[in-house]
Amino acid sequence: MKYRVRFNKSAGQPGRGTIDHKWRVFDESGKEYLCKQVVIEVSSWTSIDTNANDWNFEAIGEIDIDREQSKITIKSESLAFD
Repeated sequence: MKYRVRFNKSAGQPGRGTIDHKWRVFDESGKEYLCKQVVIEVSSWTSIDTNANDWNFEAIGEIDIDREQSKITIKSESLAFD
């Protein structure tokens, strides 16, 4: 799945996490995750969101969510073999 990572300019505002939740991660369906730390373990690239005039990092992989540390890791997709 492709993910977009963007700096959370509205951190600390209602519905935008605490002041420490500096990252917004979006999946392809538009679901948003707020976190304090993002680790990207796969190739990534930058893109511009023309609707909001914001820059993103994009990466393809799967995410691991560590709620205790408020950390999202984008890692290689697991391959399933029958």
